[in-house]
Amino acid sequence: MIVAFSITPLGVGEGVSEPVARAVKVVRDSGLPNHTDAMFTTVEGEWDEVMDVLKRAVEAVAEVAPRVSLVLKADVRPGVTDGMTGKVERLEAHLR
Repeated sequence: MIVAFSITPLGVGEGVSEPVARAVKVVRDSGLPNHTDAMFTTVEGEWDEVMDVLKRAVEAVAEVAPRVSLVLKADVRPGVTDGMTGKVERLEAHLR
C-alpha cells in the first residue's frame, strides 16, 4: 500500500516544523520507501507496517502537541511493490 498523509500539531502556535519533523523522522527511520514534500509525506509498505509507522508518527507529535490532526489517502493494492516510483515513471513517460 501507499499512504500519503499529513500530520498537523494543534495548540503549539504558528510554527509547526519541529513537531512535524518528529513525525518525518519516524517515517525515515522506519526503512520503508518514503517521500516528503511541502504538503504530505508518502510511505509505502505492507498494511500493518505502514499503519504502525503512522501510529508512531502521530505519537511522536503528540509528545509535544496537546492535539494532533491526521489526514491520509491510501492506495491499497496487494502484490504491488515500488508503486511510489513506478506510478510517477509511467506518468512521466506519457509527458515525454
